Amino acid sequence: MTDPLLDQDDAATPLTPEEREALIPSYITLRRELNEAEQANILEAEQWAFTRKRDVLSEGFLKNLHKRMFNRVWRWAGKFRRTEKNIGVDPLHIAVNLRQLLDDCHYWIEHVTYPPDETAARFHHRLVSIHPFPNGNGRHGRLAADLLLTDLDQPRFSWGRANLVDAGETRKARQIGLVRAAFIQIADNEGDAPVIVHGAILPRRVCGSHPILALL
Repeated sequence: MTDPLLDQDDAATPLTPEEREALIPSYITLRRELNEAEQANILEAEQWAFTRKRDVLSEGFLKNLHKRMFNRVWRWAGKFRRTEKNIGVDPLHIAVNLRQLLDDCHYWIEHVTYPPDETAARFHHRLVSIHPFPNGNGRHGRLAADLLLTDLDQPRFSWGRANLVDAGETRKARQIGLVRAAFIQIADNEGDAPVIVHGAILPRRVCGSHPILALL
């Protein structure tokens, strides 16, 4: 059977052979089928997440959210990764870094350190930079940021509102526009805060690391 994960698009976080073997649906032989299965799973998780009381800024909820997003597709859904990736902290440091992020977010909100949209942007940027899970971190981070915004009585980010079925072309087209806009904003501002471009988020230091990974 053709492995749909060997032919990954440019945006995907590479999976190890062991992680690829954790694919649940036996009918999936094509990348499109994988994308569609994940998208359907994510839509179910979105409905679940927005229709109940929640504590977004807790490790337990964030792990459960990832599990809900991918539990019909991957056996490692909701479990912290145990392998090194091309982005993210050492697997041994995931829990500590995540705890620090959640504590920081609680502080920002309590002390009104930033406006709500910037708080959500910083939360998303750092969560994806930690890269807690084997895959799906960008989509997980976007949904978590939207849930946080809703809890802060703010509208959700638009994220371009593209689905994940045509992942490669959709992402590439969006990335070009985002990077161009981000360079304009970076030229006019200082500091290390992430840049919000039409509701999407890029690290301010675009040249220091791959900026698109924060969106994936």
